[in-house]
Amino acid sequence: MPVQLLKVIKGKSEIPLPSHLQKEDLKHLQEGLDHTNKYFQDTFVVAGFKLAKSPTAREDGRHSCHLEVSEEAGSAIYIYTAPRTTAASETASVSVAPKYVYTPLNHLKDGTIVNLYGVVKFFKPPYISKGTDYCSVVTLVDPSNVKLTCTLFNGNLDALPKIYKVGDIVRFHRIKIREYNGQMQGITSAGFASLTFDGTVGAPVVPRTSSKVYTFMDEEQKTIEDLRVWAASNLSISGPAAKLSGVQPMLYFDLTCQLVGKAKVDGSSFLLKVWDGTKCPYPTWKVPVEARDLEGEKVLLHQLRNLTVDILVYDNHVQLAKSLKIGSFLRIYSIHTKQASAENEDFSHIEFHLHGGTCYGRGIGVLPESNPDVKELKTFLESVDLADSQNMESMSSVELDGTFNSVTDLESHLKRCQQLSVTVLTDHQDLNNTELKTILNSTAPQQYRIRAKLRTYKPQKLYQSVKLHCSKCNSLREVPDGGDFDLILQGAAVTAPNPDLHNTSWYNSVMWTTQDQKQRKIAIHFVKHDEMLQQPEDTLLMVEGGTLKEVWKLTKRFKCVIPVRSTEDHLELLDLSAPFLLQGNIKYYGCKQCSTPKPIKSLSSIAAEQRPSWEPSEIAQVLGIEPLQYVFVMRFTLVDGTGALNAYIFDYEKFFQIPASEILTNNFLQEKMQMTMNTLCPPGRKLDDLPWLECFIKSYNVRDAMKHQVYYQIFDTTVAEDVV
Repeated sequence: MPVQLLKVIKGKSEIPLPSHLQKEDLKHLQEGLDHTNKYFQDTFVVAGFKLAKSPTAREDGRHSCHLEVSEEAGSAIYIYTAPRTTAASETASVSVAPKYVYTPLNHLKDGTIVNLYGVVKFFKPPYISKGTDYCSVVTLVDPSNVKLTCTLFNGNLDALPKIYKVGDIVRFHRIKIREYNGQMQGITSAGFASLTFDGTVGAPVVPRTSSKVYTFMDEEQKTIEDLRVWAASNLSISGPAAKLSGVQPMLYFDLTCQLVGKAKVDGSSFLLKVWDGTKCPYPTWKVPVEARDLEGEKVLLHQLRNLTVDILVYDNHVQLAKSLKIGSFLRIYSIHTKQASAENEDFSHIEFHLHGGTCYGRGIGVLPESNPDVKELKTFLESVDLADSQNMESMSSVELDGTFNSVTDLESHLKRCQQLSVTVLTDHQDLNNTELKTILNSTAPQQYRIRAKLRTYKPQKLYQSVKLHCSKCNSLREVPDGGDFDLILQGAAVTAPNPDLHNTSWYNSVMWTTQDQKQRKIAIHFVKHDEMLQQPEDTLLMVEGGTLKEVWKLTKRFKCVIPVRSTEDHLELLDLSAPFLLQGNIKYYGCKQCSTPKPIKSLSSIAAEQRPSWEPSEIAQVLGIEPLQYVFVMRFTLVDGTGALNAYIFDYEKFFQIPASEILTNNFLQEKMQMTMNTLCPPGRKLDDLPWLECFIKSYNVRDAMKHQVYYQIFDTTVAEDVV
């Protein structure tokens, strides 16, 4: 905000004010009027201000209104200097340099609004607060050895300080100081403005700000340089962010990277596909998403498939993740690398998670292309030979979903494959076949194309291959049988429905008593939309006190059924050993470890939507449920005359072309899967009579304190159409 010096000679300003400004008397000021081109005169001139009620009037006894001026609004202050007499007929002015006063952190006082400089010791990237504003938290230090934590709010993300790393230097104008529990804290006040500078000694002194108008005096450059030197000796500043090539399990680290793909996974998590030009030394988890749901340039994603990693972001980071532009450069703070393996299975992999919350500075920052780290990263990425990267050994150990393919190549390959084998390759057509003996004698991790026969498989009882998988904690659990669900329903029916919870603003309730000896009370709550009940095929209902048989009858008539029970205050889900939702013949379960169930009234937010779809993922999100996904887990023993190896199938619906979620309740699909397996591995046949399978397999390492083993997994392969 400019501050201009005006000389007053004989009661008049030597330089006139801009002609568009109109003088206003203080007593005529009114809140809500436009004062952009108004000024009032006292000992200085204020132009381009806003009149607002003072939030601290009751506390400090000052006027109920105050003037708001800011650099962003283009406000200006003109100062009249007091004349001094050097001769009877001569008037002169006192020269006053326009200058801000900066307060050291050890001189801060409660209730004051100050300007200050500080070095960033800790920060949380901007995140959505409980309201609609963005919030950023930054802890500052200076040579006075005092620490100040500032909590900054603004509805405009760009108006918050552009802090990229610990050690950056900030200049805050008009920050309010308050004392809390004996500690001074800073909060945003009217007219708050900030500049941020790279804290590296010797770096150019270039401010980062979204403001179009700001002042920066020559002497302030020395302030920046002095703070840099002080911080280099007195502040523990971490080194450069980790590279993917240097990550280890159970590590928290910051990553500077480029975004090449993104996709919605479920209501509480979002996928970011990123790369930094280096390769993770461990097998990495590839998040299962449909190709059509993945945003990004398909050709590039295919080229980078061995160099990208999948990062799952959760909860409060999802909204920002959705808004990121493909190709942008990011610094993701406090990523967690987690080593995981499926329960009772052998494969292990590394997962990348950005957990919810803002502890330890978790968050996502978008870096401009002018950032020195981005310039360095871009230069490095441009030097990466993508052709070499595609031939590098594959480190992705549990890739649940195929990548993209060339339609022309796939069609021609399908014709050739169906003449040779009962399986079809969906990618990597450039790979040549490798003998199993060679694979067994090679180091892992690598990827291969093989031609082999299926000697045997486990489990032999195919229904046992269907598991429930949590993509968040990577756990596997058995699918509960109907008897378990019936027992849970019977236990819930002991408590009668609470009539006080019936017929609310968003659902209608019906209750009756059964005519059997138990005389159970059953309540059904029909969710409304726009104060109206929907058609049965579009309706979600909640049922209390019903038996398994009664619940299944309801699912045949209505779109969604949620079993619930009454408490004193609200309806709630049953134990998560039971399904949280039934739709058609499918029972949807939630992860006990990762879910935090919310009251059923949370569903009212979906009912209020223009066209409620009642999708299971959306229902899970609002109810605080981390959904479990149905998955096939099998072990194939493959032979080709040179050797034998065990390879795992971890598949949702790609390999068998059968949805794992429907196999347990559909007799036709069960028969279809059994016929498929009988074709791949005909019972009673000699080895020479078995059909050939063409597959892609990956080798990967599993290490622990006691042993090191190599395992194999089938990927990017599907059963041929004429088999299924």
